[in-house]
Amino acid sequence: MHSAQQLWEIRREIPFYAPQGDECRLFEHAHASALPLLIKGPTGCGKTRLVEHMAARLGRPLITVSCHDDLSASDLVGRFLISGGNTEWSDGPLTRAVRQGAICYLDEVVEARRDTTVVLHPLADDRRMLAIERTGEQLQAAPGFMLVISYNPGYQNLLKSLKPSTRQRFVALCMDYPNAQIEQAIIEAEAQVPPALAAQLVKLATALRRLTDHDLEETVSTRLLVVAARLVGSGLSLRQAVQAAIVDALTDDADTAAALSELVRAVCGEAT
Repeated sequence: MHSAQQLWEIRREIPFYAPQGDECRLFEHAHASALPLLIKGPTGCGKTRLVEHMAARLGRPLITVSCHDDLSASDLVGRFLISGGNTEWSDGPLTRAVRQGAICYLDEVVEARRDTTVVLHPLADDRRMLAIERTGEQLQAAPGFMLVISYNPGYQNLLKSLKPSTRQRFVALCMDYPNAQIEQAIIEAEAQVPPALAAQLVKLATALRRLTDHDLEETVSTRLLVVAARLVGSGLSLRQAVQAAIVDALTDDADTAAALSELVRAVCGEAT
């Protein structure tokens, strides 16, 4: 277990990440074996930071795509554009990653249109090939290329899930929020705050994550705890920081917000 100071020193060299288990080792082995990786975990648990951290450790360029409802296969692969009266092909982020041997990270891939997964299949098996239909090019992935996708299983519905034919092409890595000791060290290192404040925020998170009688789409993430800690570090009171960074970020419902605020008072007291 690294101390907060040791973690901060590590962050100076590569993006900071506090391992929860063997996920870094699994990532390294998947990359060395030219295998694609699927990362599953709740919002704000560190999926994106893990990818950033490992890309730096492996010395590979990283191209990240935040997937959304309107993201199409053409957005990933590329399209013809008119420039100076001429029609020119412009590579999309996936094609650039394949050419460069970069790590391509598709964040929340299930949010993209269903046709996007079709272009991933040849890249996610032994072919490691990207077919560019508009140009007729069959592009072989350069050495070092790695396809990484992520999603939040708890936020899925029947219309937003990966087909078995897609899932089974990937090595799967399951993540969750870190245990209390690691989460406290993360808050200390990321927000540069005293251990007592970090411990209080972790205690609050533990209580909030136990809630089962409120209709919350998401619970408090490690990311939100770091944001609250930074606000306190800048001079805002603990109550104000928690209200803005956690309570109001989790819900728009007045009754639910009031219930969360009561829990905050119970855990944190009337601290200012």
